[in-house]
Amino acid sequence: MVIIFVYSFLIAFALPGPSEVVLVAPIDLGLPSWARLSSIMLVSATGKAAGSVLAFHIGQEVASSGPITRWLRNSRWNILEWSEKRSVQLAQQYGYAGLAMALSVPFFPDTISIYAFAVLERNYTRFAIATFLGSLGRLLVTAGFFGGLSIVL
Repeated sequence: MVIIFVYSFLIAFALPGPSEVVLVAPIDLGLPSWARLSSIMLVSATGKAAGSVLAFHIGQEVASSGPITRWLRNSRWNILEWSEKRSVQLAQQYGYAGLAMALSVPFFPDTISIYAFAVLERNYTRFAIATFLGSLGRLLVTAGFFGGLSIVL
């Protein structure tokens, strides 16, 4: 669980990559699968909220988040530019609820939304709560999608 917390903490401000991989962590806690998954989700969301507060505090730019971000930024469609604009629009229109919505999108770089909102907001507590809820929402959506997909297949 410590590894899940640390990974989620780092993914919020420095590591490029999907935060959803924690859902398949090979951890045996001696709990039923629903309790194991719930524990992983809560630890991950807490780690990401803590990491986002650090990102909020140090104010780094998204461009420094690694080679994957640079590759995406230089790609044909520049999905990062679109994402940054959309994140700022959500922040301006919906505030902290917009941050939670942006972070609930599975397999999308969290760092972009976190830094876009960090520029516009100043309340650490609300920011941490929104990133916690958004991160938890993302994991629930991902688990629900793949759970439903496994039933269909």
